[in-house]
Amino acid sequence: MWKILSFLQKNLTWSIPIFMILGVVFGLLADPSGLKSLIIPLTFLMVYPMMINLQIKKVIAGGDYKVQVVTQIINFAIIPFFAFGVGKLFFNDQPLILLGLLLTSLLPTSGMTISWTGFAKGNINAAIKMTVIGLIAGSIATPFYAKFLMGTVIEIPLANIFKQIIIIVFLPMILGQVTQFLLIKQVGMDKYQKNLKKKFPVFSTLGVLGIVFVAMSLKAQAILDNPMMLLSLLVPLVTIYGFNFLLSTLIGKALFDRDNAIALVYGTVMRNLSIALAIAMTVFGQEGSEIALIITMAYIIQVQAGAWYVKFTDRIFGKVPTSEAI
Repeated sequence: MWKILSFLQKNLTWSIPIFMILGVVFGLLADPSGLKSLIIPLTFLMVYPMMINLQIKKVIAGGDYKVQVVTQIINFAIIPFFAFGVGKLFFNDQPLILLGLLLTSLLPTSGMTISWTGFAKGNINAAIKMTVIGLIAGSIATPFYAKFLMGTVIEIPLANIFKQIIIIVFLPMILGQVTQFLLIKQVGMDKYQKNLKKKFPVFSTLGVLGIVFVAMSLKAQAILDNPMMLLSLLVPLVTIYGFNFLLSTLIGKALFDRDNAIALVYGTVMRNLSIALAIAMTVFGQEGSEIALIITMAYIIQVQAGAWYVKFTDRIFGKVPTSEAI
């Protein structure tokens, strides 16, 4: 079972589409309404394990203020408004899809920010800070952005969003940090880093796949009636991710050294789609599965784009200096 879960995690590009298809098939063959009761437990399974590895203490370490500030300017002053503009262009008459697109742009960074930065030999410490800052800032800012940009075309339950963010972000964050402390105290830092730390993302992946399955099951009939619906979501997503990669790459090359430039790219392009998915499915009730459609499609684009960018990192930013590579 562990090997299967690890395989699913390492191959999200394929496992997410497979679970999407399985969800649609299930939704067409059976009554999916009973799956709604799984949303909260699956959300907790998706978020809590990721919070155990969150290194909040890294935020107070100084030395890279410039890249952190530029990262958050891109994350909160540029990308959400660009995504909203693209959304208005493609989905002006589909406010729920537009809201889903907005949610993907408002929650920057994920565990993959750190992973991809490491694969590309960038500044991992800066990436860790970006992940923590982006998660906290995005969680606080999302309800206000959603209300400001979407409040005139769709009801945005501000109080309910904050309540759910406390439940699905900050409560797991507190529990995760307590769990991390107790595990390190019990087994020691060395064993935690070498053995336990690698296992938690697998459980998060299981939660993601479960939520994707539920969301697709609930929308199965609508997808059957309009099978081109999912494909129509790809063009705006590719547009947003393409713009984000290009903008962050140009700014990174202009303002920073190789290590920080790579952290900047992955700290702005990788979105916390798990939290976006959790908000969609827990806050918006029956409409949540429609909002979740575009977030689910974003997983496919994000994982693929992140992997390909690593392959071109040396061409874009140059190879790691020999003294650092040794």
